[in-house]
Amino acid sequence: MPGPVKSAAPALGVFVGLHLVGLLVLALISHKVHGWDLLHLLGNRYDSRWYDQIAVHGYGRQAPKSYAMFPLFPAMMAVLGPVTPGPTWTAGVLISWCAGLAAAWGLYMLGTHLRDRRTGILLAALWAVLPHAVIEVSAYTESLFTAFAAWALWALLTRRWVSAGILTLFAGLTRPSASALVAAVGLAAGVAVLRRQDGWRPWLCALLAPVGFVGYLAWVGVRMDRWDGYFWVQAHRWGSRFDGGRYTATALVNYLTRRTDIAMYTCAFVLLTALVLLALLATERWPWPLIVYAALLLATVIGTAGYFHSKARLLLPAFTLLLPLAAGMANIRTRNAALIIGGLALTSAWYGSYLLLIWRYSP
Repeated sequence: MPGPVKSAAPALGVFVGLHLVGLLVLALISHKVHGWDLLHLLGNRYDSRWYDQIAVHGYGRQAPKSYAMFPLFPAMMAVLGPVTPGPTWTAGVLISWCAGLAAAWGLYMLGTHLRDRRTGILLAALWAVLPHAVIEVSAYTESLFTAFAAWALWALLTRRWVSAGILTLFAGLTRPSASALVAAVGLAAGVAVLRRQDGWRPWLCALLAPVGFVGYLAWVGVRMDRWDGYFWVQAHRWGSRFDGGRYTATALVNYLTRRTDIAMYTCAFVLLTALVLLALLATERWPWPLIVYAALLLATVIGTAGYFHSKARLLLPAFTLLLPLAAGMANIRTRNAALIIGGLALTSAWYGSYLLLIWRYSP
C-alpha cells in the first residue's frame, strides 16, 4: 500500500504552494489586462471544451473528431458534474487538482524509492514548475495520466505487479501517451515471466496493462467501421500522423533560425532539453523501465507531425526525465535549491499566464 500521506506532506505542500503562486500571478494579470474569470481560464478553453462536450453529450455530437479524446477524463466529469457547483467543466478543474496532488504524491514515492525523500520532494517540485505547469491544474488530462503513470511505475519497481497492471489499464483510458507506459510495464512483466519471478502476478500484469489503451482503440475502430479508425481520425480530422520526426526536425530548424513567437522558442527548448535529459537518464543507469517509458514517450511526441506548439505540453507526463535533475539538486544546499525552484516557479507562472491570456492557440 502507498505510504501515509503524512510522509508525503512536504511534497504535496510544495506542489500546492507552487501552483498557488502561478494562479496568483495569472489572476493578477488577467484581472488587470482582460478581467477574465480565473476558473473560466482553467476550465473552459481549447481541449477542455472538447472534454466538456463529451461529458455532457457523449461522443455522438462531435463524432468522429471527438474520438481523438480518450474517455476516462470526460466520464469522470460527467459523474462529478451534477454535484459540482457551476458548469460541468468546473468538475474538470477539480479532477485535475486532485489528480495533480495524486501525481505529486506518486512522484515523491518514486523519487524516495530510487534515492531519498529529498529527491522525491524535488521531483514533485520540478514537475510543478515546468513551463506548461499551468495545465496541471487546468481541465486537461495531463495530471490524471501522470498520476496513473507515476504510481504504476512505482508499483512496478516495488514488484506490485497487479497494481501496476490496473493503474496502466486506467492510464490507457486517459491519453494516447499510454502507449509508452503500456510498453514499459508490459516489457518489465515479460522479463519477470521469463525469469520466473513472483509467480502468476507478472502474467496478470501483462494481461491487464494494455486493456484500456487497446480497448479504446478497438471501440473507435468498431464505431468507425475500420480497424485503424483512431489513427484515421488523428490524421484526417486533426492533421496529426506519425512521420518519424521529419516534421519536428524541420520545425526546430525553422523556429530556431528566424524570429517567431516565444511559445515556439519554448517548445524547441523543451524538446532539446528533453533529449539531453534522456541521455543523462540512460548514462546514469536508472532502472531501465523508466528509461523505456521516457524514450518511447519522447519518440511519440517528436515522431508525430503537427501541433509543434503543443509538444512541450505533451511532454508533461515524461516526469522520469526530471530524475537526474532532482537527484543532482538533492545534493546542494536547501537555500540554493529553494532559490532555483522559486525562480523556475516565477518563470512558469509568467509563461502560464502568457499561454492562457495572450497565446491564441491551444497551449
